[in-house]
Amino acid sequence: MAASLLHLNTAAAVAVASAKTAENPNVSGVQLPDKTRNSRVLVLGGTGRVGGSTATALSKLCPDLRIVVGGRNREKGASMVATLGKNSEFAEVDVNNKDSLEAALSDVDLVVHAAGPFQQAQKCTVLEAAIETQTAYLDVCDDTSYAFRAKSFKDRAVSANVPAITTGGIYPGVSNVMAAELVRAARSENKGEPERLRFSYYTAGSGGAGPTILATSFLLLGEEVVAYNKGQKIKLKPYTGMLNVDFGKGIGKRDVYLLNLPEVRSAHEVLEVPTVSARFGTAPFFWNWGMEAMTNLLPAEYLRDRSKVQQLVEWFDPLVRAVDGIAGERVSMRVDLECTNGRSTIALFSHRRLSLAVGNATAAFAVAILEGSTQPGVWFPEEPEGIAVEAREDLLKRAAQGTIAFVMNKPPWMVETDPKELGLGIYV
Repeated sequence: MAASLLHLNTAAAVAVASAKTAENPNVSGVQLPDKTRNSRVLVLGGTGRVGGSTATALSKLCPDLRIVVGGRNREKGASMVATLGKNSEFAEVDVNNKDSLEAALSDVDLVVHAAGPFQQAQKCTVLEAAIETQTAYLDVCDDTSYAFRAKSFKDRAVSANVPAITTGGIYPGVSNVMAAELVRAARSENKGEPERLRFSYYTAGSGGAGPTILATSFLLLGEEVVAYNKGQKIKLKPYTGMLNVDFGKGIGKRDVYLLNLPEVRSAHEVLEVPTVSARFGTAPFFWNWGMEAMTNLLPAEYLRDRSKVQQLVEWFDPLVRAVDGIAGERVSMRVDLECTNGRSTIALFSHRRLSLAVGNATAAFAVAILEGSTQPGVWFPEEPEGIAVEAREDLLKRAAQGTIAFVMNKPPWMVETDPKELGLGIYV
């Protein structure tokens, strides 16, 4: 309800985050403005892996915050509240029911929507309820259709004085901010005009993030990939266009494949880079083979059906969990920017545990909103109205807690990268 209190001006120095955060990962607790220090934050999906990790990270980053764990399972909710401590409580919420949502939002200052998957969702019910109740909003959406549907509520959010960010997790989310800083640095240093932006992501197994991530991966295999080549939108088959990318320390070289991710379109439109693509890969290697096989053998209509995909998740989840115990849950994201004068720079983020990193990332966005960094409206992370330019350094530092590697705006040779095109006619 206190969205108007969150639209405050920040005045920090502009800087680019660097590898120093990885060397000293312990970021001290955040001192929020007096008006928002004791804010109530509702985390929807708070009993799940992503939401639970976000609630935990928020409680550590801002101990004075009052965390409301939103979910459907009271037993899991009670367990999460016991973990978080005295400044937390559980609220039973149905994210598909507007009345249930509005009741839950009636006395909170910020809602964090982590109740995925977002693929094939037809409505932005949580965002609509947030606007109706004048509650600040953040989601961890990783679906292009959902993200741009959320974006269509911008004018309504402005009228209601509600600051909102969509795609504000780890990837997309932190990766968008990394890309925005690379582009900003290139233009401010007059080192050529940004020409190509490439997002590369790697997660071992399911990253320890549970069945929701598995469902997301399967649903994305049913979506045609949208990429941009020299300003032209192109459509490609999912899980093709393999590149072998070196993610540096602790991760090494990994195969990554094209997927339809929202940061491709948002970065192309917001940052005005003509060639943009995103790729993802996993381990062990046979999971990549399995993803390719599913893309080739199962009809796209099957992979776009949430009920059928849920059946696949139930079948595969026990096996995935068993393999996760061996593969671990390391995560890495690398953003490459190439400019017209041949200059190339990268941003790199690697963490031993995705289940921790995603919570730190989402919490960093939540804190930025509470600090007043976000203007009324619905924004992508790379938009300055979403995360003010002067607030990006703090956001990246908070998100990078515990990383094994965190590099911003460095030449590619620092991680000895030599990506190679394999089997794709168009190089994006």
